Formats: sequence, structure tokens, C-alpha cells
Amino acid sequence: MRAAVLREVPGKFSIENVDLDKPRGEEVRIRTMAAGVCQTELHIMEGRNPALLPTVLGHESAGVVTAIGEDVTHVKLGDHIVTCVSRFCGECRQCLTGHPSLCHAVSTGRAAGAPPALSQNGNSINQFVGLASFAEEMLVHERNTVKIDRDIPFDRAALVGCAVLTGCGAVFNSAQVRAGTTVAVIGCGGVGLNCIQGARIAGALRVIAIDKSAAKLALAKQFGATDVIDASSCDPVAAVRDLTLGGVEYSFEAIGLPSTIEQAIAMLSRGGVTTAIGMIPDGATVRVSGADMMAERRLQGCRMGSNRFRLDVPRLLELYKQGRLMLDELISDRVDLDSVNQACAKLKSGAAARSVIMFE
Repeated sequence: MRAAVLREVPGKFSIENVDLDKPRGEEVRIRTMAAGVCQTELHIMEGRNPALLPTVLGHESAGVVTAIGEDVTHVKLGDHIVTCVSRFCGECRQCLTGHPSLCHAVSTGRAAGAPPALSQNGNSINQFVGLASFAEEMLVHERNTVKIDRDIPFDRAALVGCAVLTGCGAVFNSAQVRAGTTVAVIGCGGVGLNCIQGARIAGALRVIAIDKSAAKLALAKQFGATDVIDASSCDPVAAVRDLTLGGVEYSFEAIGLPSTIEQAIAMLSRGGVTTAIGMIPDGATVRVSGADMMAERRLQGCRMGSNRFRLDVPRLLELYKQGRLMLDELISDRVDLDSVNQACAKLKSGAAARSVIMFE
């Protein structure tokens, strides 16, 4: 099969023929139908975050089950599925207390001595987060999958596996935004836009979008922002405080920079909560002042929207069916696998909310 392989960092993908093993045990083989291009892949290509090389990236995907291992129970041949990186064991403390996205008990690879799932000429190739969806087929653990209705288009469904799940989940699960409150979102890319529409769905009275891109701010309005702030021409903290007479109750940072996380804290009212969603570079630190702590301003992390993806993905897709969750508008363009490097470049330029690789 054909796959986009990353062999050096910083670097670009090369389209190569690779081999995929048959499913064993609880593994599922999937024909990839659509895969979103996410900032995570861009960060790894640029060396901001580590990965084992060579690797096939891609984690935001949807497809059709073509083969299953002997122990699979969740899916059957022909099922339409969405993948998620939040594989869970169902037995550890995190899973049993309702936090499966924090599960650390499940291995992300095969047992020692087993043949590699993904290889080329007998040499193992790493599957990014156990998925590797920048390829015509995937071989994944069944607990990385969730079944979806067959009437959902694959390109829309793929986005729910990461950008939508993370952005909306940060609002619904991590921060638990209450109706009638005020919200600020820093960064209006794919995840930030979903924070904005999540806040709209949750009933926030005011949703303030902050970015340096006029195009992204225009999209933010479309997704439910009541106010927009161009951070390239003003102090966003002062602007938010002016708009809200002292600060917002909830702020979200969807970029992954310590400086913007600190801005998100600074724009809170007393007792407010900042949720950091963006992928922060390894080794970076964020400063929280004593005065902020005494004012009960809080900073919390967010891993994939604190999701319970087998519950959350169907619920989000039902909101889409009802016309309350916007998915069509998230897709900037649809490309083929050969155009993956161009899609990543477009993402870096800020010209795309989400490019989706289509395989048929």
C-alpha cells in the first residue's frame, strides 16, 4: 500500500510503498477513507515534538473495517469507523473513574517478538500513536475505534476524531462551560474554532475570538464568536478586559505557546479558569503568579478534550445531524495523498482550517 513516510526531522513526507500485517488479537484493519491534516503532524515535521523515525503520521481519520483479529468484539467487517488516539484499557484507575483519555495502562504497540504492524523490506516503520492514517490502510487496536452511522460523510467524520473532539471536549468536559458565561479563545485554527462553536452550543453569553489572522477571525464569527480581537494590532488582554468589564470566566489557549497561555490567564476574571489545549513544546514552562492564585484563577491542561470518545463521537455527530455542530465549514480543501506536503505547508501559513486527505 502507499503511505506518507517521514524519515528525518525537520523534513517532509515521501510517498512510498509499505507493508501492513494482518490483524491479530484485538486489532482491526481499516481502509482509510479520509484523514485530516493537524497541527500535531506539523509540529513533528518541524522537530517541535519528538517521534520515532521512520514513521507514518496521521491520527484524525475515518474508514471502513476490512479485516478483524480473532478477539475483536466492538466492530465487524464493513463497519464505518472513526479513529481516536485515546486508546483505553477499561480497568485502570483513570478509566474506572471516568477519565479514559488519561489511561496509561495500554501498550501502544505489539508484544515483543511479534512481527511489526507496519514495515518496508522487513524493516519496522513506526505507527504514529498506533494509528498512522496517512496511508491507504491502517492496522489499529479496536479500542482506538468507534463505530459511526453509515450516512455520515467520511471527510466530516474524520474531523470529529481530533479537532472537534478536542475543541468541543475542552468546553464540555474539561472546563464544563456554563450557559450565560463569558469565554475567550486564543487561536482560531481547527481546534480553536471548535472551542468557539462548543461555547456557542453550551450557551455562552459572549464568545471572544483572538488571532492575528483576519481570515481566521472571519471564520470565528461564522462559528459563533460574538466578538473578535486582532492580536496583531492591540494588547489582547487589555481588549478582553475592556469588552467584559474585568475579564472572562473561561479562557482557552489553542496554540501551545507559554506566552499565549499566560495571556489567557491574565484575561480571566477572579475565579476564572484557563484551559490549555495546544501542544506545548517539550521542556517549556508556564508562569502563574501568586496574585493570580490568590484571586482563584486556575490553569488546567486538556488532553484530547478530556474525552470518552465512544460516547462523545456519536453525540457530536448527532449534533451535526441536527444542524447544531458545523463540520462542512471546517474543511478548507480536499487533497490526495500525494499532496500531503502542500497541505502541511498551507496549514503552517494559516490559510487552512483543515485540509482533508481523501483516498477515494
